[in-house]
Amino acid sequence: MIIKSLKLKNYRNYDLLDLHLDANTNILYGDNAQGKTNVLEALYLSGTTKSHRGTKDRDLIRLGYDESHIETVIEKQGMEYQIDLHLKKNSPKGIAVNKIPIRKAVELFGIVHFVFFSPEDLNIIKEGPAGRRRFIDLELSQLDKVYLSDLSNYNRIINQRNSLLKEIVYQESLIETLDIWDMQLIEYGTKIIDRRKKFVDQVNQIISGIHFRLTGGKEHISLSYESSTGDLSLEQAVKRYRQRDLKFKSTSVGPHRDDMGFQEGSLDIRRFGSQGQQRTAALSLKMSEIELVRSVTGDTPVLLLDDVLSELDKNRQNYLLDNIHDIQTIVTCTGLEELISHRFAVNKVFYVKDGSISEKRA
Repeated sequence: MIIKSLKLKNYRNYDLLDLHLDANTNILYGDNAQGKTNVLEALYLSGTTKSHRGTKDRDLIRLGYDESHIETVIEKQGMEYQIDLHLKKNSPKGIAVNKIPIRKAVELFGIVHFVFFSPEDLNIIKEGPAGRRRFIDLELSQLDKVYLSDLSNYNRIINQRNSLLKEIVYQESLIETLDIWDMQLIEYGTKIIDRRKKFVDQVNQIISGIHFRLTGGKEHISLSYESSTGDLSLEQAVKRYRQRDLKFKSTSVGPHRDDMGFQEGSLDIRRFGSQGQQRTAALSLKMSEIELVRSVTGDTPVLLLDDVLSELDKNRQNYLLDNIHDIQTIVTCTGLEELISHRFAVNKVFYVKDGSISEKRA
């Protein structure tokens, strides 16, 4: 699977863009704040309908305009797909595949898979559980359309339940309706937890070998899924902590409170690992993501590397670059020296300045 081209209109700092990519390695270089990451974001958006930054649609539209358009052409197994996204300030986005409108994001499932790697991902181990949950959700939403649907329903239910918990303070009779939301929370939350546990098990089978090689055979890593319910089922936990939820007006247990653990032997890398160990674990996790997509879909993802090389030492740079030769990669950086010095084969080079991109000789 490869991205053949990307067209943007009134997106972020781009007025018009028509970018044709190579099937192998593409470099976008230039100073900071010129629009390099915006290109990667637009690509990711075309495959997932969501910004990797969590940005709302209206904030993606170029200042002074009401609409934005993204057109991405993909080639997969000899077939071409054109994905069009129309972002609007005051109404939901419009999505079309091969000019045919689709109603739900899940209908994009299976067309394209992206692995996005940014400097922020290197902090996924040491920072809070929200980033680790987001990692699981973003990847599973690309791999499993049922999970995407369940997650969407669960998030809606949590928002409704939390609103109800706040309203009960002013209208106690509303507590009678809490059971309805609890039943739905348990139904969808249990499905999400089960699927996440399976995902962590799948990654665990891949990451151990990657991490062992990356550390020169010195470290063994293992992942675990940590549920906020402890040894209780979600149903038992929701019932046990209802009074606490009413007191604090918020849902205290469920997959929105869960975490993923990283252990090296008996060491909890999140809390007690060195910065080097944490970064190595993060790199191992992202490399595992690539292999998981391959094994689940039978196809290669497109790798989006957002200025991440400058954040890695030479050992980790070499490992990353030596293991991505066979997949389409779009790399952003401030200069070309770091790539050339690592014997990295570059097929197309683009210079980015002030929302304008020009192709340079590779």
